[in-house]
Amino acid sequence: MITVIIAGGSGTRLWPLSTSEYPKHLLQLVGERTMLQTTYDRAAKLGETVYVITEAGHAHHVKEQLPELGADAFIIEPGRRGTANCIIMALDVISRRHDREEPVAFIHADHQVRDIDGFQRSFKIAAEMAARRSEICLIGIEPTFAATGFGYIERDDSLDEEAGVYNVLSFKEKPDFKTATKYLKSGRYLWNCGYFVGSVKIFIDEMAKSAPGLKATYDTLNQIQDANGSEYKDTYLALGNEVIDTALIEKASSLAVVAASFDWVDIGSFKDLHEANVSDEQGNHLRGEMIFGDEIENAYVRNDEEKPIVVIGLDNIVVVNTPNGILVARKDLSQKVKDAVAKINEAKK
Repeated sequence: MITVIIAGGSGTRLWPLSTSEYPKHLLQLVGERTMLQTTYDRAAKLGETVYVITEAGHAHHVKEQLPELGADAFIIEPGRRGTANCIIMALDVISRRHDREEPVAFIHADHQVRDIDGFQRSFKIAAEMAARRSEICLIGIEPTFAATGFGYIERDDSLDEEAGVYNVLSFKEKPDFKTATKYLKSGRYLWNCGYFVGSVKIFIDEMAKSAPGLKATYDTLNQIQDANGSEYKDTYLALGNEVIDTALIEKASSLAVVAASFDWVDIGSFKDLHEANVSDEQGNHLRGEMIFGDEIENAYVRNDEEKPIVVIGLDNIVVVNTPNGILVARKDLSQKVKDAVAKINEAKK
């Protein structure tokens, strides 16, 4: 199996740790390896061939973090043009170098997974199902709470109950809490984590049926002889931004989904980041030097500088100090960081 790691991101939800110049997949957030590096460790278990696709502005950082990969393993987008075009570019590169029937798995560089064996098993099942049915196979996450920040996959008839493989009936956008609770109670829905498996041929055939505009983009890029030349770059930069979910996956004529047999966290806020790390008996996770706490509970405190941080008598709080800035927030409101970053960027203009 060929694995493609999508390493993009705008770096707004975990500011000031993450920035647009250095987004979260490049950071050490859980353990001593970065999210990109741990994603590569998982990808390497799926097969010998691993590609990383990233945009030009982050490419040097990505290469520095994965010295074990050769130069040909990095697919560099001239500019961000959405996940649909990102995946098309990767498929084009793979089609020039590999058998178009070989399974390809697309995964993301900013997800946290601990159960590597379960991860490997789920993708093996997805690759086998995609090949057997000649259709794209997704991997969905069994929901553990009524999440409103994820899309949902509604599963229909079981294709292989023992392996946890189902037909996809429909997709649901990010719901409100009442609707998410309904989905959770029904037992028929999976979180859509954006994992796709299928060969180049399967993806291109589905584009031809369901998304002819994407197929035309693929054909245009594939017909350019020099994939590293200025014509290819200019053609790519002329594309619009398109998301693969709405541009192809939700339009597909038929899809299968594997219910994941591994744990999964999309670290999209400091609340998620806190939960992904080990905490002490008071529910606190402190990372960095010169942190002094007294009577604090349920706190995430990180100090990336040498100046001392003192936190007294607080709970449900995030305190982060980096050279990029200082964040102090109630943990349950930490998703508002993205809005604050927009205000900071506006103030800088």
